[in-house]
Amino acid sequence: MILMVARLTICLKISLSLCCNPRCRKVLSFRVSNTMDNSFYLEALEEAIARYGTPEIFNTDQGSQFTSDAFTSTLKEHNIRISMDGKRSWRDNVFVERLWRSVKYEEVYLKAYETVTETRRSIGIYLNFYNTERPHSSLDGIPPDHFYYNNLLPLPMAA
Repeated sequence: MILMVARLTICLKISLSLCCNPRCRKVLSFRVSNTMDNSFYLEALEEAIARYGTPEIFNTDQGSQFTSDAFTSTLKEHNIRISMDGKRSWRDNVFVERLWRSVKYEEVYLKAYETVTETRRSIGIYLNFYNTERPHSSLDGIPPDHFYYNNLLPLPMAA
């Protein structure tokens, strides 16, 4: 599994961080914050690992949040290979860029959030819709959750 993370600055200097699986387009975890502090990026990463397992590769851009000792140490502790995009190389992270487009045009640009709490709640509702109901052409019209759960590797049989 490859795990991708990125950030999006919304309004009111609010940032959204999320982890997604590019194979199935599923958002595995997200956090909304009004600071650029590392902790909320780490929380999103740790939740994704706790809920969905340790990925083989972690891909992100070269933002200071992702190149910090705290962040890279967490990846190394889990034996996750680190893949950083080149500068101005949006194609390296095209799956997350496409997700950002959906989040912006289907949620953020349609709302006028007044608080961080309201932003977090509303984006959470949207991301739940994105995972469970929104059809994806790259997945033959099915939502990410359906693709993810229908394509899990089988567990090994007990002896």
